[in-house]
Amino acid sequence: MTPGAGLQVGVGLSGSIARFLADLGLPDAVAGLVGQVIAFLAVFAVVYLIGRNVLVPLVDRMMVSRDLEAHARRPIRRLVAVVVAFIAITAAFGAAGYPDFLRSLATIAAAATLAIGFAMQDVLKNFVSGIFIYTDKPFRIGDWIEWDGNSGIVEDISFRVTRVKTFDNELLTVPNSQLTDGVIKNPVAKGRLRLQVPFGIGYDDDIEKATDIILEEARNNEDILEDPAPSVRLTELGDSSVTLKSRIWIDDPSRSDFVRTRAEYVQAVKRRFDEEGIDIPYPNRTLGGDLTVSGLGEVEAAGE
Repeated sequence: MTPGAGLQVGVGLSGSIARFLADLGLPDAVAGLVGQVIAFLAVFAVVYLIGRNVLVPLVDRMMVSRDLEAHARRPIRRLVAVVVAFIAITAAFGAAGYPDFLRSLATIAAAATLAIGFAMQDVLKNFVSGIFIYTDKPFRIGDWIEWDGNSGIVEDISFRVTRVKTFDNELLTVPNSQLTDGVIKNPVAKGRLRLQVPFGIGYDDDIEKATDIILEEARNNEDILEDPAPSVRLTELGDSSVTLKSRIWIDDPSRSDFVRTRAEYVQAVKRRFDEEGIDIPYPNRTLGGDLTVSGLGEVEAAGE
């Protein structure tokens, strides 16, 4: 029997290695086993190193080019590394001459994936939503967002949940699907924010004078932009007041900037209104009609 003729296991790379070892004098069974081990380790090492040194950096550069934040790149980088390891193991088993093992592994993996998919629908839904948040970037860490009656500052974004600190210093852990299924308001996404501030004046007050005061105080506030310029429009004739709505812009806003600037602006306008004798009326009601009391003749004095 020629060397290597009795090898029943090992084809391709593992078979070639086994025949080489058999030619060196190793028993066929030992040569076949050693050939499979060497083929497995060699192919795994080559594929894994190529993947780690080529594929992972390539994916990382793609994420950087899309301006993906560092906290989002880390889990994606780990996921790519796991995929590279799986591909290396698959290629290594194939090189070692175990195609049946790979088919069995694929069948088991498919069945396990199906079972896990049914059992973890909500987790997978939030995971996919997290990917959409990373790619679409409706908000970033540090942004002030509002959704479903809630609001706060984004502190962390993961593939499953987003953590938001409310303005009462509470921490909300929000499933990502809630932030992708509904409408999210991000007031600071565009770098500028327009504020609409209504002022009510009396019907007897001078509308033009009140308008000039509102615009003048907007120009005096250094946090309010000159371009776009502040504007004032008469928007409502109410039951007890005329409503003038001021539209002003602030730059690079945050929640604290928004609240502080609005408060300072309203206080300045109120002070000027008081100085100029312009009233800020409040609703009042006038009751009219007659009051009739009956049955007085039937009332007897006490003690009678």
